[in-house]
Amino acid sequence: MKLNDKIINQFKEALKTEGLRFTSQRLAVLEDIVTSSDHRDCDQIHLSINEGKNKVSKATVYRTVDVLLEHNFVRKLQIGDSAKYESKLDSPHHDHMICIETGDIIEFVDDRIEQIQEQIAKDKGYKIIKHVHQLFVKPIKK
Repeated sequence: MKLNDKIINQFKEALKTEGLRFTSQRLAVLEDIVTSSDHRDCDQIHLSINEGKNKVSKATVYRTVDVLLEHNFVRKLQIGDSAKYESKLDSPHHDHMICIETGDIIEFVDDRIEQIQEQIAKDKGYKIIKHVHQLFVKPIKK
């Protein structure tokens, strides 16, 4: 996904709401996350940005990711003690399987699971407004 003026303007508004200035470093953080399909922690995002032409401090990455999370630009996956992030922009709902041996994160969608969850909530008198579905898996040895 490429950044367009609408996304950049929404980002500027989010920063303003949080009392932060719009800078090229913060834009680099947004750009790096939005253009990647990987699930990465803040240190990996920092490394990715600094491998390129931009130089951004770890503190800026962490603060900017917090703003992006707060304003629904990114999704946070809490995996044990580690937090990984992925873009929510142009990314339909999906769930995750996490391999406990390799750390691989596999995205999946299954309408049957979604329907069962919604029915269970409805039967209990609720409506789902948000959910996180993570399956921790390991390879089947043949």
